[in-house]
Amino acid sequence: MSGKPKLYYFDGRGKMESIRWLLAAAGFEEEFLETRDQYEKLLQGGSLLFQQVPMVEMDGMRMVQTRAILSYIAAKYNLYGKDLKERALIDMYVGGTDDLMGFILMFPFLSVEDKEKQRAVIVQKATSRYFPVYEKVLKDHGQDFLVGNNFSWADVHLLEAILMVEEKKSDVLSGFPQLQAFKARMSSIPTIKKFLEPGSQRKPVPDDKYVETVRRVLCMYYDVKAN
Repeated sequence: MSGKPKLYYFDGRGKMESIRWLLAAAGFEEEFLETRDQYEKLLQGGSLLFQQVPMVEMDGMRMVQTRAILSYIAAKYNLYGKDLKERALIDMYVGGTDDLMGFILMFPFLSVEDKEKQRAVIVQKATSRYFPVYEKVLKDHGQDFLVGNNFSWADVHLLEAILMVEEKKSDVLSGFPQLQAFKARMSSIPTIKKFLEPGSQRKPVPDDKYVETVRRVLCMYYDVKAN
């Protein structure tokens, strides 16, 4: 285990996408899970501590549990604040963004009818509960970033969430001028700009092929219900 971090997951977003965002500047390799046999091999080899992916090979470790992986990457690349207070704020903002993204994560696995219901839920939650918080934070301190006026994990996570919600409603930021400016600033950061360009390792909106692959590899034969 040396060189660039190596990611083990499906060829799609899911829980790995936030990890890809944080690693965009460092670069990484990927092994896509396409068959049940690949997954079973990882299980039998003891690589999946809790029998689940994402899994990342990095710095001589095989890391699982998305939050632990993200925390490690954020700390390694100085995206986790300068002290405990800033780290607590970053954790708080990331936790809120995670809650919002949780409404989006299972969206591809819903029925057509449930997708329409969930789309409305996602937009409602974003515009009434989550985006107003970040809008106020940015307005109150008048700085470019959420914590300590320094680029952090919280900013990367929020931009990812904004773009995901915009895929559900393109004008969702119309009532949030601070977030519009934040999105523009973040998108112009060279590493982020490169990750947003066509041909990068950023994954597209999950399609039917992705859904079928995940169901096959994980033996997901039940119906997912909307929140």
